Amino acid sequence: MLGYDFGEKPTDVPLTPIGWPIEPDAFRQTLQAAHARYRLPIYVLENGYGDAGQPDETGAVIDIGRIEFLKAYIDAMNEAASRGADVRGYFVWSLLDNFEWDSGYSIRFGLTYVDYASQRRTPKSSFDWYAGVVGGMQR
Repeated sequence: MLGYDFGEKPTDVPLTPIGWPIEPDAFRQTLQAAHARYRLPIYVLENGYGDAGQPDETGAVIDIGRIEFLKAYIDAMNEAASRGADVRGYFVWSLLDNFEWDSGYSIRFGLTYVDYASQRRTPKSSFDWYAGVVGGMQR
C-alpha cells in the first residue's frame, strides 16, 4: 500500500545483537523519501536497539551499543530534517524493557532495565545519555 517492504538483510553492514541491520543512512533516505512522496509531517514512533543486556557486578547496565545506535539514527534524522523532511517527533523504543511478541522477555529494548522477578527498574547508561539529548533540544 505505501510501497515499502522488508527485503533481504544486507551482508555488508553491522548488525545489532539480535541481527537487525544498522543502517542510519537508509533511515535518513526513508525519511526523505516519505517526505517527498507524501508531504506530511513525520513522527518516528519506534526506533530502538535490542539486546540481552544484564546488570554488571555493580548493578549498572552499560549499553554503549544502544547509545551509538541511537546517536547514529538521531543524527541521520536531523540530517533528513536539515534537507527539508518535516520531522516533528522521535520516540525511542522503549522506555522500559518489556515483553516482545517474537522473543518474549529475552530481548531488551528499554532505556531502563526491568528485573522481571522483582519489577525493580534500573536506568541504563543510555537512559542518562538520552535524557541529555532531549533535555538539550530546542522547542
